[in-house]
Amino acid sequence: MKKDATIGLEKLVALFDAGTFAELGAYRKRADGSMTGAVCGYGAVGGKLVYAFAQDSDRRKGAFDAVQAAKIASLYELACKNGAPVVGLFDSAGAYVTDGASALSAYGSLLANVSRASGAIPQIAVISGVCAGLAATAATMFDVVVTVREKSQLYVNAPFLVGKEVGTAEYAAEKGLSSVTAKDEAEAIATVRRLIGLLPDNAEDGAMEEDCTDDVNRPVSIGDAKANVEAIADAGTAVEIGAGYADEMLTVLAKIGGVSCGIVANNGAVNDGAITAEGAKKAAKLVNLCDGFGMPVITLTDSVGVAVSSAEEGAPLAKALGGLAMTYAAATTAKITVVTGKAYGASFTLMGSKALGADTVYALPDASIGTMAPEAAVAFLWNDRVSETVTRSELVEEWEKTCASPEAAANDGSIDDVIDPAELRQRICAAVYMLLVKNEGDPARRHCNFPI
Repeated sequence: MKKDATIGLEKLVALFDAGTFAELGAYRKRADGSMTGAVCGYGAVGGKLVYAFAQDSDRRKGAFDAVQAAKIASLYELACKNGAPVVGLFDSAGAYVTDGASALSAYGSLLANVSRASGAIPQIAVISGVCAGLAATAATMFDVVVTVREKSQLYVNAPFLVGKEVGTAEYAAEKGLSSVTAKDEAEAIATVRRLIGLLPDNAEDGAMEEDCTDDVNRPVSIGDAKANVEAIADAGTAVEIGAGYADEMLTVLAKIGGVSCGIVANNGAVNDGAITAEGAKKAAKLVNLCDGFGMPVITLTDSVGVAVSSAEEGAPLAKALGGLAMTYAAATTAKITVVTGKAYGASFTLMGSKALGADTVYALPDASIGTMAPEAAVAFLWNDRVSETVTRSELVEEWEKTCASPEAAANDGSIDDVIDPAELRQRICAAVYMLLVKNEGDPARRHCNFPI
């Protein structure tokens, strides 16, 4: 029997390498004989095994039911057994209302499968149409969420109930619900293919390493946060995660020396890189993702400290900062930090410091590190030294050289080395290679070799 071409099928064929897609449960139907609103299958993406499902908006608007949930559950079972990523393309107007409790249980099945796979295999959601209610809950449980501008609708409560601005791709990006916003579906699919190439197949495989076509010793020029990320990443591999949300913190997935890594960087171009509650959550989420899949975390520190406002305190700021600290401290993956600019107060501690378990910490020669900004430190401690012969600016310069220099931070081991800015990529690549086989415990042995 010939299968009808559907929108969901077309989307999956576009996702996979040509000629590799194989459908699963192709003829599963509802009790009334109609086809359920989802297509499931597997194939190759960039030569890697991937499983995917796509809700079919042209089959009763992709209405969700127990049959669709069962098909997706079978797909997840295979994906987990074979240790391969899952891509979900969401486009459904909701559940079959007449199915009652059965439809609600179907959503529970989807939520349970996404939860069981979380941290074991990568999961990427694409919001290619309407994704509402419990479907929105499930989609945001995925590791990465890709939305499509002027097409995606991601919400729990319908916009006509809570405000017309709710649910758009722009709104989802601003609130941190989505990871990447694509201009159209073709770009969304291309982004998913790039992400599949960056993420490991599963947690057990750990960090992916492949031949690097970019010179690991390539000299770089230091600029703003985005320029620095582009400089250290292999050419053309960086994918920003969470653009438009808490932009004072930059989070990126990229290849560095052929190794898949996560990059967290304070964005000094936004409020001097001050760490906000949302910025802390954004950074912690990427560190947690990378740690779950054994991907090295590169942290570029350039921040005047934590944000100062009553709104931030009520965010609550302390809780978010605690979450960031715990995420860094608990992460066992390779952690490499470079202080590229300012690192005042809590920002030095929170942004992947050695005290929180970083394996290596470097600083650039112009970095400034201290419990407070040099201007504030002079006003607090050296104010009495200001005179007709000694200006405040001279004292600030003296403080920067003697108390806030990277060499001063290196004296107690908080910094491992002060490195040439042009060698930033080279030194990070070397550290990544050195830590590829990092093990938190002592090596296994039968006994020590006695000096007999």
